[in-house]
Amino acid sequence: MEKFSPATGLGNCHVQTVFGRFHRPSPWIGTDCRWYETPDGDCLALHAPRPLEDNPASPLVLVLHGLEGSVRSSYVQGLMASLLKRQFQVAVMHFRGCGGIPNRLPRAYHSGDSEDPRWLVGQLQKAFPSTPIMVVGYSLGGNVLLKMLGEDGACSTIVAAVAVSSPMDLHACSRRINTGLSKLYQRHLLGCLRMTLRQKAADPGMAAVLPNVNDGGSFVNFRCFDHAFTAPLHGFRNVDDYYTQASSKPLLKDIRVPTLIINAIDDPFVCPSAIPTGQEVSSAVQLEVSQQGGHVGFVSGSLWYPTYWLEETIPRFLCSVIEGDHFLRLG
Repeated sequence: MEKFSPATGLGNCHVQTVFGRFHRPSPWIGTDCRWYETPDGDCLALHAPRPLEDNPASPLVLVLHGLEGSVRSSYVQGLMASLLKRQFQVAVMHFRGCGGIPNRLPRAYHSGDSEDPRWLVGQLQKAFPSTPIMVVGYSLGGNVLLKMLGEDGACSTIVAAVAVSSPMDLHACSRRINTGLSKLYQRHLLGCLRMTLRQKAADPGMAAVLPNVNDGGSFVNFRCFDHAFTAPLHGFRNVDDYYTQASSKPLLKDIRVPTLIINAIDDPFVCPSAIPTGQEVSSAVQLEVSQQGGHVGFVSGSLWYPTYWLEETIPRFLCSVIEGDHFLRLG
């Protein structure tokens, strides 16, 4: 696998993190949305640029976005374009309440919410039984994916997986993003979460059961937010219980699906201690850890002719699984 090298002039971790968002305004790939009714009475949105079909020669890649992301996120758009060129099918799951449409229940989604993608994968496998399914997760979506793979172990029906810039230790990462310039990202994301919650609380019935969205103290940092909202709305005892149960790092040794984990040491969201060593993962896991790359950045080439390393590396890994011995189990 070709190692990542940052673009000339784009070595700074913050430039890496934000460059793609401003260099490539999105969306540029249109999608159709299908809603899935969940067993608990909520709904999940699945966006696909082309109608999905049951085709064993065209694997389906399910994409899990990051915190407050969506199919419109530039990294999702870029991956979709790259996968479509290689004849993959692709679909993007919106976590509950993402994409500008409030979900029906007081609960929404969180960093350890593995039940929703697991359930959706099951629905897709029922609809397309001959089609291999792969999953790619970014940031929060990457941690959710790794947690799901670890929980499922040898019972997982996913063919391959890639997790990018995943906060695999939420205790450490909540501290990391509350320091230095990383606080700017924290402030932006908490502002987005507050807007989403206010939109949801516009429904009087929902406002009556949600924590107070006008309490500024709940939005000081992620730890305060997760204590006030995430933990109580999703059945955790407190913020520490949430961070412990939702972190994927302790489960990485249980993964049995061919999995690529991509992280950068200079990630302003992810503490370096959260990134596993080779001794902390199973033999099914391949680690690709670079010194630079930022958070879901990995922009190579040059300032005037940038290339997006993830959009070449992820499809290449998925293709290698298809072509390798791992894929024989589908026969």
